[in-house]
This record gives sequence, structure tokens and C-alpha cells, in this order.
Amino acid sequence: MRRLFSTFAPGGPGAGLLLLRVAAAGVLFAQAFTAVRTEFAPGTLVPAVLAGAGGILLVAGLWTPLAGTLVALLGLWGAVVLGGDNWANLLLAAVGAALALLGPGAWSVDARLFGWRRIDVHKRD
Repeated sequence: MRRLFSTFAPGGPGAGLLLLRVAAAGVLFAQAFTAVRTEFAPGTLVPAVLAGAGGILLVAGLWTPLAGTLVALLGLWGAVVLGGDNWANLLLAAVGAALALLGPGAWSVDARLFGWRRIDVHKRD
């Protein structure tokens, strides 16, 4: 699993990745809520559920490469098929692809589960 992540960046870069994850999740939650509230059709229900699930995974920082890929696909789907604000959908797709490629950062469940471990070896006298 460690090979899926390029970094578990600490400090400022980790905070930046956390900010990207939370911003993308907020957009996904808003899209899912709007789709379920206004258009309750089977064609919009599946993307709304996927957007909500992707948002939950991104906020937690769990399975970030998978969640980022899902977000990128949902953004492209929104831009190509659903229409609406194409620039916002393309921006969401770019953020999702960036998160999939960069990893979750140090402040994530992925970092706690799959992050680098420090092993201290003590020499016996």
C-alpha cells in the first residue's frame, strides 16, 4: 500500500494537502446535497452518492489515491456529461488528480495506517 503514496508530507506541505482535501470534499458535499435535494432521478443519484463517498474519504484522508481518482472522474463527468459550470468541474478534476498523485499528507488516516515508521534498534552491552 505504501507504493500508492508519493509522500506523507509534514509541516506546511502537509497542511496544504489537508486544505486541498477539505476544499474538494466541501465541493463534493455541496454537489451531492444539491443533486439529492433538487433532482431525485436515478441518473443523478449515483453520481451524488459517489460524490458524498468521495468527500468522506477525502476529509478523512483514507484511501486518498482512490478517492482522488474518483473525484477527478466525477469532475470530468460533470464537465462532459452534466454540463453546468464546466470550469468548476475541471478545477475539481484537477484537484482530485493532484491529490491522487501527491498523496494525503501527514494529517490523514492513510499516514497513520501506512506512513513511515521509525524503528529504534538498541545495542545490547
